[in-house]
Amino acid sequence: MKAAAFLIAALAVAAPWAHADVWGYVDAKGIAHFANEKVDERYELFFRGGTSFDTAQGLPQQEPTPRAVAVPTRSASRLIAFFEVSPAYKQVKHHLREASRAENIDYELLQALIATESGFDAAAVSPKGAIGLMQVMPATAQRYGVSADARVPLERKLADPRTNIRTGTRYLRYLLDLFPGRLELALAAYNAGEGAVIRAGRRIPDFPETRNYVRTVLQLYSMLKPPVPARRERTPARVRMELPGGAIGRGNLPPATD
Repeated sequence: MKAAAFLIAALAVAAPWAHADVWGYVDAKGIAHFANEKVDERYELFFRGGTSFDTAQGLPQQEPTPRAVAVPTRSASRLIAFFEVSPAYKQVKHHLREASRAENIDYELLQALIATESGFDAAAVSPKGAIGLMQVMPATAQRYGVSADARVPLERKLADPRTNIRTGTRYLRYLLDLFPGRLELALAAYNAGEGAVIRAGRRIPDFPETRNYVRTVLQLYSMLKPPVPARRERTPARVRMELPGGAIGRGNLPPATD
């Protein structure tokens, strides 16, 4: 599929429950960076959305195609075609399929989360210590049985794409079960820790990074998710948000302690 066709297909599935601007660029290493605002001069707008999220009525089967913003620069073209041509994505997509099936999580949700967390950079390490594709904190990995041994430190194990994706997906599954029907809270907890969400009264914590992270993941997810056939209606988890601003960072915050 050509880059233009990829963009049209992606925009065609963006539903009104995830209206948000999408900005981004691809750096010299081929790593994609996504945000909901122009973080700096490198970011360019390639999708114009609205400002709110609401899935109270489910995802409509047929919606007008949202407006694409023409950005004729080379960097934007590379961004649009990122999932089509990215070697980093191609190298790990079979791990995404495996984890998606194992934990019963949409492949496209994992795809969107990893794109936001690391841009599919398996070597990414955040200033807060989150590691790899899904930016897993070492303490979180230990909860799921990933630990250092005499030969391999924990950080190196987490840098392995299969281990990282499997661990991050298990944690996301836990959060989806902890906040049933509230995808936005599960994503907020993935970024800020479940303790922060619980202390906020089971609402998205008032952290700009977390609020903007949730917006970015949901928008990318809605763009990547194929439309549901009319005969097989599916109602997604309800998501309701009215959020200002845009994504300004990526990577998990340190695990919060209740």
